[in-house]
Amino acid sequence: MHPFTADVIDVIREIPEGTVSSYGRIAELAGNPRAARQVVRVLHTFGEKENLPWWRVINAAGCISLQPGYGFEEQRDLLEAEGVEVSSSGRISLDLYLWKPDADGAV
Repeated sequence: MHPFTADVIDVIREIPEGTVSSYGRIAELAGNPRAARQVVRVLHTFGEKENLPWWRVINAAGCISLQPGYGFEEQRDLLEAEGVEVSSSGRISLDLYLWKPDADGAV
């Protein structure tokens, strides 16, 4: 496994329940701030295999990227089960729910 891939997996595992992070922020924390699309690939390839909390990863605009009928509802339901409020359009308040690892000493 490529070191960046392993680092992405480690960062995603650290996202606490009830919070979210963006693909770009995960890439940055894993050492390559320009690799947000690689984070998508890591989630697609290793999400299930590594039992990653994929539903805690959203886009930089604070929205679920998956389309209705293609995982949107599952991601919304999983986030709401953790107490994250999700609008009908899939928007999440980054002010309220963004994971800030620098603030809590994680990663």
